[in-house]
Amino acid sequence: MTEDDLNSQPGQPRDTGDELREHEVRTALLDLLAEVGTVTATEAAVRLGYSSGLCSFHLRQLARHGHIEEAPHHGGRARPWRLRQHDSTTGAPEEEQFGDLARGLEDESWQRWLAQRDQAPAEWRNDEAFSAVTYLTPEEMSRVADVVRRALAPYQDREQRPLARPDGARPVALITRLFPLLPHATDEPGR
Repeated sequence: MTEDDLNSQPGQPRDTGDELREHEVRTALLDLLAEVGTVTATEAAVRLGYSSGLCSFHLRQLARHGHIEEAPHHGGRARPWRLRQHDSTTGAPEEEQFGDLARGLEDESWQRWLAQRDQAPAEWRNDEAFSAVTYLTPEEMSRVADVVRRALAPYQDREQRPLARPDGARPVALITRLFPLLPHATDEPGR
């Protein structure tokens, strides 16, 4: 929990920067868990450069939402965490579950934007959300995704290189989802 969290009034929206950082911290923790397997809040803090209290808070939040779980340990104060183990009831592999989590975080960020965009500076109150439906083959769908990735490539290093950011640049979520539309159970096959 940040100092701003402690000082904010109940019901008062938090600063968008805090919300972005919250998403970044949780994503970084999930990436770290995917890389190393298990981690304590203290270990995560050392690896990621955040405070152990912040890491502990977000690890507990991720666990509360069912994305991670406590790893088995033998007493002591250390509390190791791991990605939630493969759930044999869903049959979904861990990579798929991790993708579902990432999409959930994206959706959460989008809903927060919709609810609070009127609090953004005037020049940032618009978004560029759009969607389209077209008929593609699996190969064409992959080519479209590659074109989008190449279009974004020149901007990707700005997160790690703050000096590469032009004046006035702010973090912007860039989300693209390409997937086949499946028929509803009541639709006729082939339509």
